[in-house]
Amino acid sequence: MNRSATRLRRLATIAGAAGALAVLAPAAAQAEPIGWGGTLQYTQTHCFTRTADNTVYQVRAEGSATGNGARFRFLRNGVVLNSTPFDTATAFAAERRTSYGNYPGPGTYEICAANHYTTNTLVNLHILFNNEFI
Repeated sequence: MNRSATRLRRLATIAGAAGALAVLAPAAAQAEPIGWGGTLQYTQTHCFTRTADNTVYQVRAEGSATGNGARFRFLRNGVVLNSTPFDTATAFAAERRTSYGNYPGPGTYEICAANHYTTNTLVNLHILFNNEFI
């Protein structure tokens, strides 16, 4: 066999092995996002939303902010469940659980952060369901 044919056969073997590995390799999970992070400038507000179906039995909203902080609100179907009483909160968390007797049921849950200061603030927002938190 000439060098050219040997080289082609080697390349075909390598390509075949790579293809087989690609089939065997696990695919990345396409999970629903549970949060958002970014910078809020003066007067900006950002909300993160998730929808709970009838398999959800608990929900937790979490927020954090740098700098002077932010005002946080936790809503279900557009109705405020909890909020910070001031504009300078650097952390926020609220839970509703069936086991606590305060889970309102399926619906659209949302956490919002508002920056009322002239300095930018880095904000992280999360809505967690069921086993996504303990």
